[in-house]
Amino acid sequence: MGEWRREWREANRASWDERVPIHVSGEFYDVAAFKAGEERLQPFEIAEVGDVAGKDLLHLQCHFGIDTLSWTRRGARVTGLDFSGPAVEAARGLASEMGLEATFVQSDVYEAVGATGGRAFDIVYTGRGALNWLPDIDRWAGVVSELIKPGGFLYLTEFHPFTEVFGDDDLTVEHDYFQDEEPRVWDEPGTYADFEAETVHNVTYEWNHTLGKVISAVITAGLDVELLHEFDYTKFARWPILEKTGFDTYRLPAGTPRIPLMYSLRARKS
Repeated sequence: MGEWRREWREANRASWDERVPIHVSGEFYDVAAFKAGEERLQPFEIAEVGDVAGKDLLHLQCHFGIDTLSWTRRGARVTGLDFSGPAVEAARGLASEMGLEATFVQSDVYEAVGATGGRAFDIVYTGRGALNWLPDIDRWAGVVSELIKPGGFLYLTEFHPFTEVFGDDDLTVEHDYFQDEEPRVWDEPGTYADFEAETVHNVTYEWNHTLGKVISAVITAGLDVELLHEFDYTKFARWPILEKTGFDTYRLPAGTPRIPLMYSLRARKS
């Protein structure tokens, strides 16, 4: 990475490092309920990924490992990777407390091939709120392709980039859908898991990768797209207007025109 990109990465890492303990101890992730067996994967993820028993699964940008360990509980041999040291330590601690076998590696996602020892995986999984932290989606797709065994696949579930045109208060269009060369710079205290949390490292750099850019990057990297689904609900209170309809399911009120809030993509390596 160039000098400016190192600055972006380190600012983002400081932000995530600070928020890990807030997330681990807060109500949003409710670690106690997860330990007690509560399912955190979305039903569509379980259906679209399929049986993972005995398969090698790599979770990129895994945060402190709840989704990673959800796949462990379904029988996968999992490796989680994240650039935040506190997140990786928290993930290792959570796995130990639950008696689950999992490997967690601290690494920038672009260096994942070396960080995982050049291994190849049956499934590379990445979850919501991940791609917006990456400046180069084409490079990301190339790394993902290297990490997948022949016959294996990428499974991506992400917040829909269309939602990024709106402000935080309502569905007023405030931002471009298309990303400029420079990142979008935010200076916002708190976290999606606790809007009122007191935080110091609040400047972050993000990129809105359009749906077309993501799909094109995956195809260019040599992966065959098998499914692309869009969903009319999301996982947190993105706007005050959203109504909670499940543990972590938020929808627009009945009668409101529906828009895509999340999507999923599966792409296989020949």
